[in-house]
Amino acid sequence: MALAYIRTMARGQADMLLSDLADRLIARGLRLGGVVQSNTTCSDSDLCDMDVRVIPDGPVFRISQSLGAGSRGCRLNPEALEQAVGHVAQSLGAATGPLPQLLIVNKFGKHEADGRGFRPLIADAMMAGIPVLTAVNPTNHSQFQTFAQGMETCLPGDVMALMDWVAQVVPAEQTA
Repeated sequence: MALAYIRTMARGQADMLLSDLADRLIARGLRLGGVVQSNTTCSDSDLCDMDVRVIPDGPVFRISQSLGAGSRGCRLNPEALEQAVGHVAQSLGAATGPLPQLLIVNKFGKHEADGRGFRPLIADAMMAGIPVLTAVNPTNHSQFQTFAQGMETCLPGDVMALMDWVAQVVPAEQTA
């Protein structure tokens, strides 16, 4: 079972890195499952809109919500996140065709730390022998380590290092 994560310092850097990796792997013919996130700056605030794309080819879900000026609460739209989770779950079901060779989850965030969101799918993928790659921020790192039970590997925030890791965990006969 392969479970790896990245930690980056700059806001949005992990999202761009995982999106870049997914695009490169899809171009090489790997079967991917999961989601990658893109952020769009809002013209009327310092915040951004957050969208996740179910890989390899959609749909896209807006997982952020506007809470109004001056709000400080979590902007995650849990309903939209769970819709994305449902679409990814379908790709892990045997009835939909071959299983993904790699599951990419944009973030092990607060929902996952609390046992919701993509957490059950990460566990399902690992039990099915599908390697998993995600990003973890410092706030949720402790909960991630508890979940991973020592099976996790921290990878450098560099696309070539991620490509090398994928080459190690996805058998060569599966990538041809």
